[in-house]
Amino acid sequence: MSDTATEPLLPSLVRLPVRVQGEAGLPPEGVAREDVLAAEVPVALVFNGISHAVMMATPQDIEDFALGFALSEGILDAPGDCRGIEAEAIDAAAAGLPDGMPGIEVRLEIATRAFERLKGRRRSLAGRTGCGVCGVESFAALDLTPVPLATPDWLAQLDLPTVLRGFAQMPPRQRLNAEAGAIHAAAWATPDGTVSDVLEDVGRHNALDKLIGRLAREGRLGTPGFVLLSSRGSHELVRKCARVGIAAMATISAPTAMGVQMAKASGVRLWGLCRAPRGVLYTP
Repeated sequence: MSDTATEPLLPSLVRLPVRVQGEAGLPPEGVAREDVLAAEVPVALVFNGISHAVMMATPQDIEDFALGFALSEGILDAPGDCRGIEAEAIDAAAAGLPDGMPGIEVRLEIATRAFERLKGRRRSLAGRTGCGVCGVESFAALDLTPVPLATPDWLAQLDLPTVLRGFAQMPPRQRLNAEAGAIHAAAWATPDGTVSDVLEDVGRHNALDKLIGRLAREGRLGTPGFVLLSSRGSHELVRKCARVGIAAMATISAPTAMGVQMAKASGVRLWGLCRAPRGVLYTP
């Protein structure tokens, strides 16, 4: 199993004192308890010394996240275009952030060709966990051009029972969500529905990028398999999969209309509303 998290630079979970009210059997004034919340920190992605994006993310599996983001956003063409990754926790004062809000800086050394292309894109992201197009300068900068995929032989056998088999394996391995809630997961399953990896983050895009980065770092990107997501099927998630050659994805919630359109144009098999015993196939 490959979903064991690397040691986080900052805590992924935060314990805070709270007062719980309204539960059956509690006094009207409630009771004091300790609650577990998901951490959300700014992560600065720096390419060859130039800051490109700051994304809000769960501070776990950060190297996977950085590489997956670079691949799924088209900054890198292949994992080998990344020459090295270094991540460092930055205290709030040094980062110019409010007290008690530290950040993480991730420095990637990338191939000259990729860096020159990145500089030409003139795109700066101010990342949020709920938004996939923050910071673009115009409609054209959305870059919605489909990435057509070849149809792998195994795709025709990817049926609903196989998809649901994969989803059934996810909850026991969503360790952060079990403690704190509010955390998405992206999983990788082989064509028979066996889940090998589960990556978590407060942002659904980030969770997928972490999964893509994990597969890339371990040389498994491009092997047969599909993605499972504890989220809706929005267009940018479909596009991220298509960009790195992932031909199928399934989500717990419904897709958006643009997500389905992107999947059809890219040749991605898209399942949605996958809650046993039901599921909806949106693309043939």
